[in-house]
Amino acid sequence: MNVPVERVRGQIVSIFGAWGMDPELVRTAAEVMVETDLMGVDSHGVSMLMDYDEARRRGKLNLKAKPRVVREGPVTALVDADAGLGHPAAVMGMNLALEKARTMQVGVVTVFNSHHFGAAGYYAAMASKAGMIGMVMSATRTIGVVPTRAKVPVLGTNPIAFAAPAKRNAPFLLDMATSAAANNKIKVYGLNGKKIPKGWVFDDAGNAVTDPEAALDILYRTKKGGLTPLGGTPEMSSHKGYGLALMVHILGGALSGASFSPIRVKTQKPSDPDRLGHFFLAIDPRAFRPEGAFEDDLDALIDVLHETPPLDPALPVLVPGDPEAASRKRRLQDGIPIPDSLLEKIRKVCESSGVPCILG
Repeated sequence: MNVPVERVRGQIVSIFGAWGMDPELVRTAAEVMVETDLMGVDSHGVSMLMDYDEARRRGKLNLKAKPRVVREGPVTALVDADAGLGHPAAVMGMNLALEKARTMQVGVVTVFNSHHFGAAGYYAAMASKAGMIGMVMSATRTIGVVPTRAKVPVLGTNPIAFAAPAKRNAPFLLDMATSAAANNKIKVYGLNGKKIPKGWVFDDAGNAVTDPEAALDILYRTKKGGLTPLGGTPEMSSHKGYGLALMVHILGGALSGASFSPIRVKTQKPSDPDRLGHFFLAIDPRAFRPEGAFEDDLDALIDVLHETPPLDPALPVLVPGDPEAASRKRRLQDGIPIPDSLLEKIRKVCESSGVPCILG
């Protein structure tokens, strides 16, 4: 079932409003989640409502959170998310980085005391829309990724996103986990009744797991195995994904003073916040090039890639950002797909929140 965009937005707003969140922060979080679904990142949009509801029930989320700057310099800032949902603090963080880049040509902002902030690509895209280069990284809550040579999980999916503006082409937009897949992508496979690809998840004996429910059981309950780093196996250079994951945590977690999950969970109570951290970088291309020259060169680069002969003529060569742009155009017209299994879960969230379900 496809649901009109504004109805999805209205559902999110009604639920967050019923929880008592500040109306402006509600609008910000809803905007991020809807745009994430429009871009085709179904794992990080409206399907996260159940996860946020669970955090609310446990008392982990500060529903009255007010993100604020606690340290600031000419090109840097540190933001306290006040233990609220990560979206509002992340938007604040990237806006601060952009503001500093406009005057100082570069801006770097970190956020701490946060929770899940959705898709990192949304915030990187904020930069390209403003004519800037943007990079975003985030520490993560769930311990699910097994380091190269290990048999138990230690890391999270630790995402990285990078965006750059073009003129004729859609902006370059890379948004990726540093693991073979994101936890929530496995959840989406389960919601759609599909098996996950071999190589995403292994058990503690090194056997590939393709059933999404069994994979989620490993990730969230038994911890006997887990997600592989980007690359999958040592033979396929999983050490590179492992190294990228550590880099992301260093910038997204250690630099901001946020928690490292394997250490946090030793003392974390069910009602304690996750204390996640995020990293935002904005660069003004005009610091290095005449106005418009960077965008012209990026267009030329993208044109070469688009003109590269494909193996299958029905599957042309794309660049990061093309699938998201195509998905957004299609879903603005056709609506956001909501599988029946997801709709049923959202209905339960609506019921517990005391609001009507308007999705269908």
